[in-house]
Amino acid sequence: MKLSSVQSHIPSLKPSQFDDYLFGNWKPEVAQLYDQFHIEKVEYYKPHLKLPLQPHRRLVYFFIYLTKGKAIRSKGLTQYVLEPHHLFALPADQITSLEYISEDAEGFYCHFLPEIFNQSLTPTDFITDLPFFQFTGNPIVQVTDDKAVVALLELLWEEYKKNQPERISLLKMYLLSIFVELSLQVNPQGMKPQNAATQLTQRYKDALSSFIYEKKTVQEYADYLAVSPNHLHKSVKATTGKSAHELLEEMRILEAKVMLKQTSMSIGEIAFKLGKLDPSDFCRFFKSKTQMTPNRFRKNEN
Repeated sequence: MKLSSVQSHIPSLKPSQFDDYLFGNWKPEVAQLYDQFHIEKVEYYKPHLKLPLQPHRRLVYFFIYLTKGKAIRSKGLTQYVLEPHHLFALPADQITSLEYISEDAEGFYCHFLPEIFNQSLTPTDFITDLPFFQFTGNPIVQVTDDKAVVALLELLWEEYKKNQPERISLLKMYLLSIFVELSLQVNPQGMKPQNAATQLTQRYKDALSSFIYEKKTVQEYADYLAVSPNHLHKSVKATTGKSAHELLEEMRILEAKVMLKQTSMSIGEIAFKLGKLDPSDFCRFFKSKTQMTPNRFRKNEN
């Protein structure tokens, strides 16, 4: 499932822009390659994070690997709990947020543009085709050989800290080695089996993430998923305790938050884009779900 062409028109943030979401007035020390590639230890960032982090989209691919502690991150409408030896990976243009990170959390954060591999022997497609970087894939990898991955991450971090752009070929080699190691550790057979209702609910969430600007009703999503609206509703209700329509509304709110924070679009333009709603109806809808008006949310620092 590809990112829809309509959705792709919503701006994503460069690293230097999403720093404001993460840290407010505090700015981390970064190397010259920051917008193309960056790696840092979680414990360096942790004291400065503004939590909970507002939902947003990034231009870069990124991953977080925990060696200690716990964090809760989201991919679209789904939250994931990260524990030690867990890697959370996300492609560009996917809505994400950070809900929680424990005081004892340690590990690595890394972001990069796949294009940095264009001039090497490694095709960019190798990176973007990795299962944990798929737009609709499972973003969590439970690492079985922790020592190998951590050793490679340490090498990558130490090389990056030299801040010598001419040595980017070494950074690419270390990063590629990490991805090869992780790809060998992805074990679908080791994942917990999902029942049919859970599978359909996840497919529905993925479809909402991809087509929220194109498909406006539960009926349209049910047609896309080749099930009846009633079957979709029962599956979503059994899995989440919410109706299919409630998840559709949650996705609209998520997209509205991103547009309010990441664009200068007017309230009327956002209302139209999200379902050809009257601006006053959209304002009432947004306030009923968030307890604040769209304008107040846009002006709110966090």
